[in-house]
Amino acid sequence: MATFTSLGISSRLEEVLKQQGIYEPTPVQEQTIPQLLEGEDVIAQAQTGTGKTLAFVLPILDQLQEEGEGPQALIVTPTRELALQITSELNNLAEHLSGVHTLAIYGGQDIQGQLKKLNKRVNIVVATPGRLLDHLRRGTISLSDVSMFVLDEADQMLQFGFMPEIKEIIKQLPVRRQTMLFSATIPDEVRALANKYMINPRNVKVKGSDTTLAGIKQMVIETTDREKQDKLKTVLDQFRPFLAVIFCRTKRRAAKLNAALQSDGYLSDELHGDLSQARREKAMKRFREMKTQFLVATDVAARGLDVEGVTHVINYDIPEDTESYIHRIGRTGRAGSEGLAITFVAPKDRKYLQAIERDLKGKIKRKEL
Repeated sequence: MATFTSLGISSRLEEVLKQQGIYEPTPVQEQTIPQLLEGEDVIAQAQTGTGKTLAFVLPILDQLQEEGEGPQALIVTPTRELALQITSELNNLAEHLSGVHTLAIYGGQDIQGQLKKLNKRVNIVVATPGRLLDHLRRGTISLSDVSMFVLDEADQMLQFGFMPEIKEIIKQLPVRRQTMLFSATIPDEVRALANKYMINPRNVKVKGSDTTLAGIKQMVIETTDREKQDKLKTVLDQFRPFLAVIFCRTKRRAAKLNAALQSDGYLSDELHGDLSQARREKAMKRFREMKTQFLVATDVAARGLDVEGVTHVINYDIPEDTESYIHRIGRTGRAGSEGLAITFVAPKDRKYLQAIERDLKGKIKRKEL
């Protein structure tokens, strides 16, 4: 059984991990950490939920230099939620270490506050592409000291149309640097980007669905659109989740469902792109602190959502592809605990269910309420 120190992580950092209940590396950490500590460029194909954030965060923390004015590590990610998630993970470790100063840079946030923090010593920057370019064009951030560059969720960058921004950011980085690319899938355009900007990258592939689905019990509840809301309330009353994430297909449906749950006395909140950043952060904080029990979310808002203790994921609206399904249900059953994923399927959704079952090579159990 590998340990973090056997992978090359310092004993002080391993101690910090133990304090947080993390004792052994996941497969993606086992395969990438030694190569990253040797300074290699790495392309890692791994789903969210496989522990990939720590796979790049730990080598960065172990390789930070005490001296140096500007940021030494830059992590670029497609969404604000994921930027905050990574920053939170960094800060959890950094509070036990000296000399680590992290800053999240994303849109919808007070730029003056960011400027103030940039004037202080920051050695790790976690950013979304648009706001980072904004700072680069203003001349308020310099990337000349960056020696470690992470491109996280590269396939999502492509999907959101961020590739031109990514190329512009890379041009402003030093030529001598280590580049780490993490992605759930590696489309041709992502591969071309790697070929152009990486030096002899090592390829790591972690089988996503097996890792993500281990420990998650899955079931399907057949319904009609008209019955769906009542059936959801029956599920919440019967299964009594400790914490649950409820996924809706659109922002409007998430807001409407949350309002219905609240009016029936359920401790719920919503998380979607129509909310202000402050409102989203507040919703996440309340959910993490268990002040709310149910979080009604859309896919993009929940990207990278990692909350301890989520016992249930409910697909109120079925996702339209297997990757989204795996990503959603991976919010539960984390860190060795068991989870339950319940998917509502109306007659018009059957084609999506068939595609998911085909990709997962097995039928998901039907459940009568």
